[in-house]
Amino acid sequence: MNILIDIGHPAHVHLFKRFAERMDSRGHSVLFTFRDREFVGELLNELGFDSIRTGPHFQHPVFKLLGLFIHDVKLLCIARKFKPTLFLSCGSMYAAQVAFLTGKPHVTLEDTGNMEQINLYKPFTKVILTPSCFHKNLGYRQLRYPSYHELAYLAPGFYSPDPAVLEKHRINSDGPVVLIRFVSWKASHDFGKSGLYRSEKIGLVRVLKELNCTVRISSDRELPEELVQYRLKIPPHEIHDVLAAIDLYIGEGATMASECAMLGTPAIYINPIEADTINEQENYGLLFHFRNYEGVIDKVKAMLRQSDLKEKSEEKRRRMLSEKISLTPFLVWFIEKYPESHNQMKANPSIQQKFKF
Repeated sequence: MNILIDIGHPAHVHLFKRFAERMDSRGHSVLFTFRDREFVGELLNELGFDSIRTGPHFQHPVFKLLGLFIHDVKLLCIARKFKPTLFLSCGSMYAAQVAFLTGKPHVTLEDTGNMEQINLYKPFTKVILTPSCFHKNLGYRQLRYPSYHELAYLAPGFYSPDPAVLEKHRINSDGPVVLIRFVSWKASHDFGKSGLYRSEKIGLVRVLKELNCTVRISSDRELPEELVQYRLKIPPHEIHDVLAAIDLYIGEGATMASECAMLGTPAIYINPIEADTINEQENYGLLFHFRNYEGVIDKVKAMLRQSDLKEKSEEKRRRMLSEKISLTPFLVWFIEKYPESHNQMKANPSIQQKFKF
């Protein structure tokens, strides 16, 4: 098979990297396409995957419409040379539309419920794979599986953290190590929403320092001058080792919050946007979701008073894993056997249970 995977976000590289490695080892050809966004190109190069850039990542709504045409044309040219058997993505309208133009199936994974994006790819997509906790009904194209995107690369057997990562980057301390994440708020699903105010960001760090915490900050936007000294400076491919090693995550980024949940690291997610996966992970007790800054400081203090905070989180992680399937082996089976796998899941959804941990 020739499989073309279109990437729209750094998290999608992680989502598909173990799948791509397995498919390559089984004799299939995998090609990644991407737009310039954050560390996507750097991650793909670090992992050694064949990849082609289709152009810049447009942020302004007007330029996004222009980008739809530019990226579709570029991707169509790439597809004519690569001759994909199947297109795969995580909600890519470009992959969906070019798959339709070339008469090939497009399979997508979806867990955000961003209908602005879904409406652009759904008419051109054969299968939409969603976690079982995803509450929206996307019609006959939708198939549900009991797992999370983050388990495609952070599941047992697919990831082992580097215990020396904090020491390597001189982040060790006598007190708790806390990572804070600020996002850009420029994604399409962020329209009309905003995150923490400048004063709240500074106040949060001040409280953490008073609690004898070592603080590092990951941010997609410029930091206030007072916080620049705390910026995390590591290669992007090492971020999961950091998430596994820290004592607490506090941030606006849903992906990192969910990644911490998969790693047994306690997390506080601060964002008005609702997500079914986040809600379910909160029900497991793996993270805590705050829609704004109110109550965050009290929760931080209460959590850091617990001497067995990470141990308890690890227990909750094990319970969660016992009820989920390993996403990468499932995805390898589904794509390799498509369209028979699609028909089998429609007829007998329990067939996916053979991929349980």
